[in-house]
Amino acid sequence: MLSVSPPILSKTLVSTDVKKTIEPPIKKLEPKLIQGEIVVNEVNFVRKCISAESSQDDLWGKLICTNFKVSFIPQDAPSKQKSQLSHLLLGEHDIPLTCLEQVVTANDTKGKKKVLGSNQKLKFNPTELILYCKDLRIIRFCFDEAGPESAKKVCLAIAHYSHPADLQLLFGFEYQGRRYHASKEKHVNGSAPRGGLRTPIFDLPSDWDREIKRTGASEWRVCSINESYVISQSLPEYIVVPVSLADQDLKQYSIFFTDQRIPLWCWNHPNGSALVRMANISDPLQQKKIDQKVFTAITKSHPQRSEVIRYDLDKLLPNIQDIQSAFVKVRQICVIDPFEESEERWLSSIENSRWLEYVRAFLKHSADIVYNLDGKNASVILQEEEDRDLNCVVSSLVQLMLDPHYRSLIGFQSLVQKEWVMAGHRFLDRCNHLKKNEKEESPLFLLFLDCVWQMMNQYPAAFEFTEAYLTVLSDSMWIPLFSTFLFNSPQQRAQHLIDFAKNKAIPQGEEQAVYFPPVWDWSQQFSTKDQTLFNNPMYVGKGAACVQNGEVKTFRRTKQKTYSSTLRGTPASLRNGLKIGEDSLTRRGSLVSELKPDFSPVKDESPSERFFRDWFSRAADQQGLLIPLLLPSHMALWKLYFLRWVPEACIPKGGPITAYHKLSQLVDEIEILQSKLRQYKGPSGSMPLPNPSRPLSDQRRMYFKATSPTPPDFLTSSFPFTPMGNLCRRSFQGTPISKFLNGAKIWLSTETLANDSL
Repeated sequence: MLSVSPPILSKTLVSTDVKKTIEPPIKKLEPKLIQGEIVVNEVNFVRKCISAESSQDDLWGKLICTNFKVSFIPQDAPSKQKSQLSHLLLGEHDIPLTCLEQVVTANDTKGKKKVLGSNQKLKFNPTELILYCKDLRIIRFCFDEAGPESAKKVCLAIAHYSHPADLQLLFGFEYQGRRYHASKEKHVNGSAPRGGLRTPIFDLPSDWDREIKRTGASEWRVCSINESYVISQSLPEYIVVPVSLADQDLKQYSIFFTDQRIPLWCWNHPNGSALVRMANISDPLQQKKIDQKVFTAITKSHPQRSEVIRYDLDKLLPNIQDIQSAFVKVRQICVIDPFEESEERWLSSIENSRWLEYVRAFLKHSADIVYNLDGKNASVILQEEEDRDLNCVVSSLVQLMLDPHYRSLIGFQSLVQKEWVMAGHRFLDRCNHLKKNEKEESPLFLLFLDCVWQMMNQYPAAFEFTEAYLTVLSDSMWIPLFSTFLFNSPQQRAQHLIDFAKNKAIPQGEEQAVYFPPVWDWSQQFSTKDQTLFNNPMYVGKGAACVQNGEVKTFRRTKQKTYSSTLRGTPASLRNGLKIGEDSLTRRGSLVSELKPDFSPVKDESPSERFFRDWFSRAADQQGLLIPLLLPSHMALWKLYFLRWVPEACIPKGGPITAYHKLSQLVDEIEILQSKLRQYKGPSGSMPLPNPSRPLSDQRRMYFKATSPTPPDFLTSSFPFTPMGNLCRRSFQGTPISKFLNGAKIWLSTETLANDSL
């Protein structure tokens, strides 16, 4: 029986004319390295498994481990047809080390397998390497023809470098240091102007001042008592507090809050209601006194001195362990188990994972808070033990529903920066970048993105960005080159970057965004053309442009009607949870018909039910208040995220991307026509004159251009991502990831270690 050999490298060509053997030119497989990246180990003649059914589509090449990524370089030239985003930092077959969930080695002949950690020994020669990734990929390599020792060394290197002992060992610190010095001459006087960064970072008082002014929060002020993080190490240096609360009082009260996290302003409604978040008060004896002071100050900030309603999110919503457990289950169902969406068992398994139930719970309670802010004209306090997890999700969703600014691309990025990064969400722990504490790991940010996707799915014209943008943003959590998702708090970020600047000889006074930029600088990852995939062609912005007599005019919509005047006098009995039935939030057209026959809008309907009934009875204003549909049947699985690597789930030349393709072409054609009209000059009513000095720009807003009417061959429902190299699960010979995630240590200490000692 002949063994399968890698093509070209093990063969020779015979020339019949010259009658001698000619060695073919051996292609040198070199990795594409970025600044500061070095190769730590590599192995040749590796087979990357593409299909579980046969090996004929498998790729042969070199497997490389660097201090940044696992890279596979195919021997054969890749197809020239572009089928995915061209990442500027990662190749098609590259995986950042921080993206690895588990590194599993196996030896088929001996029936052994092992999960590798840092500084571990491997007592058998691996015939397979299986990489489980945090972006839900599963990638398998076979060492049929590779040297056993080389294969073992590269597996151990991957395991070691994917478990950094310290935060400063993450590759981003090396990369950004090299990148800073390489581009130093481009900076003006050693620093880049802040004006180049469009998304506010909220590390300066001016960012908060602009937000206060934008929302009309005249009774709130920027407070600097936490400068140098002297009060709380998890809050930003500058926070917004009621004008009536003095700095001295805030300092006095701070010691009674968990981690000294005093109340933090999030947003103001045009009617004067405020959204505030805070941690629990640790001293029960001080609870009533501090509550009274805080509630009074927030009441004074309201023009009508309206009531303040508190939500204890720890009691209303699932905890971080429940959310992690649901995610592990839904990942098992979508990625590990055989995929058959038509099977009732598969669909019920998705439901039983409780992931969509939790997504719905967060949306439901956020809608309840929207009612209190918009309908009852009441200020709301979101309270959570540490104010760093559930509050991040709910405060962001509430603002997304109420404020169209946050549904624009820049607005959404500022929302994440304000409510997650600067508010001290534990990204380092929740993402488990250092793989030290699985109990702290929880996909809260992904849950938030899923909630956002549910709203986008229901109101596609209300958001400037696409689901491809949301997916890319989630993937960016696993690329350790940006400051956004690496730290647990602004203080930790500032301290590490100070140490980093000293180690890399960066002058004092440089802005951190210059030498360690946030993820919002998308040009580091994607070309300008690829970034156009973030643009939603259906988006209805604040001002829609129209052309009259060759001139572009803009019209603005009238201000959205609020309900505070009609519901201001309603009873103050509603405090927690939406007191509405399941069938109160049904589809817009069938709401009235689905209400109970004896349901009287006058006598039995609560104020909140009337509020939602009134809203759903009108056409949705894409630039006004948005309330999601909340029946369980309205919650959908975010397929582009959960199923994009599953070949069976991929729809060739179909899926939502086909609609995006057609809409992009239409929008692009409209923009071309508008641009041509703007190139003509002439008095109104006369024949326009051509203005040849203004050529049409090639850098247009849409990825698909009007000039290419036929759909590209590479369109699939997972575009702009590709499922190539993800493992088909049926004949998978590795170890299921669920076994590791649910009790890996126990399993390792018995089965695997016993096998290793044989």
